[in-house]
Amino acid sequence: MATNNYKFILAYEGTNYHGFQIQNNALTIQELLENALQKIYKQHIRVHPAGRTDRGVHARGQVVNFKAPDYVPVNNLPAALNSILPADIIVYNASLVPDSFHARFNAKGKCYIYRLDLGAYPDLFWRRFAWHIPVKLDLEQMKEAAIYMIGRRDFASFQAAGSSTKDTVRELYELSFSSNNQILSLTFKADGFLYKMVRNITGTLVDVGRGRIQLSAIPALLEKKDRRYAGLTAPAHGLCLENVYYNPM
Repeated sequence: MATNNYKFILAYEGTNYHGFQIQNNALTIQELLENALQKIYKQHIRVHPAGRTDRGVHARGQVVNFKAPDYVPVNNLPAALNSILPADIIVYNASLVPDSFHARFNAKGKCYIYRLDLGAYPDLFWRRFAWHIPVKLDLEQMKEAAIYMIGRRDFASFQAAGSSTKDTVRELYELSFSSNNQILSLTFKADGFLYKMVRNITGTLVDVGRGRIQLSAIPALLEKKDRRYAGLTAPAHGLCLENVYYNPM
């Protein structure tokens, strides 16, 4: 039987899951997706994500590809999957792609948004999607610090300790700030991200905003290429994978 390569875009709330990638004795997004596909195709189907989000991290525009028999019309796949998946995982779009397409290896870049709740009291409806910081931050200092991050840089200082990635150079195209009431959104666009890079940069910027790290220390912090000199790691629940890009950014 002929097979097709399928691509779909999905969103999920990461609160109840131990990340995307399958793990022993832990519920993950990948496990539920593959279980749903097995019910449809009556055989195991392996899915390949653009990014393996961590425990508690959300996604609005995760991209996944998989190869499967061609007897299910592609337009029927989202509804079929959504009828099986829990309510906090939704497939929005499915399409046929060339056999050579791979969601991760063909990606040219990604966009993440990290959200901070800066209200004196947390917004009840953002509590699972934004990091509540009830102290006043110096946003101008944070924005100045962010400027040092933009461009092609060695981000080794913002890679999680113990990561095995050897090439730590990435190009950060955008690190912008926008506010909606008490929610501050930090938008990151880059050709790729190191493990926990967004959360470590966010935590460092928050430390700058609190006065724990001086703005003047940021260039040296980047130069040291040592995680110990950067700020804290922002919690997972404020992070969301917004988009994956397959054309040059």
